[in-house]
Amino acid sequence: MREIKSSDITKKLKEGLLEIASVLPRDVMDRLVELRDKEKWPLAKETISTIIDNDNLAQRDSVPMCQDTGMVICFVKIGQDVHVDGSINDAINQAVREAYTDGYLRKSVVKDPIDRVNTKDNTPAIIHYEIVEGDVFEISFAAKGFGSENMSKQKMLKPADGLEGVKKFILETVETAGPNPCPPIVVGVGIGGDFEKSCIMAKKSLMRDIDDYNKDPFYADLEKELLEKINELGIGPQGFGGKTTALRVFINTHPTHIAGLPVAVNIQCHAARHKVISL
Repeated sequence: MREIKSSDITKKLKEGLLEIASVLPRDVMDRLVELRDKEKWPLAKETISTIIDNDNLAQRDSVPMCQDTGMVICFVKIGQDVHVDGSINDAINQAVREAYTDGYLRKSVVKDPIDRVNTKDNTPAIIHYEIVEGDVFEISFAAKGFGSENMSKQKMLKPADGLEGVKKFILETVETAGPNPCPPIVVGVGIGGDFEKSCIMAKKSLMRDIDDYNKDPFYADLEKELLEKINELGIGPQGFGGKTTALRVFINTHPTHIAGLPVAVNIQCHAARHKVISL
């Protein structure tokens, strides 16, 4: 049995949260540069350049790359041979509390969805757990802004809708979102499972690296096809037109019921603030 201190979880997660607030993942930055250089529409090229300049300044000056510093989402993978000396939930929320207070990050979480009273420290985080074999302890986390989150959708399609119905729903969701999620976006898709499983898969897919394609060749090809079709919509960076509406499409799948075809689309803005830590 491997012992892990809850204080170590707090320390490492806090460091990670402070980092992703101002440092765009290298793979995302590289893709922005690549697409800027390929963009032919002058306004689109200029807009991507402005985004890149903004993110470089954020990293240089250690300030948030966006005023919406997000709600913290954590996917915790914990091995059966691991013992934590305290509450994992408390350790994670303490990291959020310290990072958002010490880093002067905007506190965006309200305690109740109706009375809207701010918790004043950006807690609680949203936490998902996966129990696995061995002694692994890993947290994949993101600071998810709600300009993009609000453009996300889920639909219980009929099995008869098939692949074409899935494609249509994904494309319609992105087209309806238009400039609202601050494109160029990253599109996370969950297909299968049930209502909530599809949404969780879509969110979890956003934790993947830009160059990480689905291991199933069929879905890897579908990711590429959907990316091409999304970029043909002409929405472009910040909605100003061009061929760079999305950086990537990620698809996660799960077995489902014979009577259902759940599909969820979770949209992320270009500030795909995510990281993985291991203890």
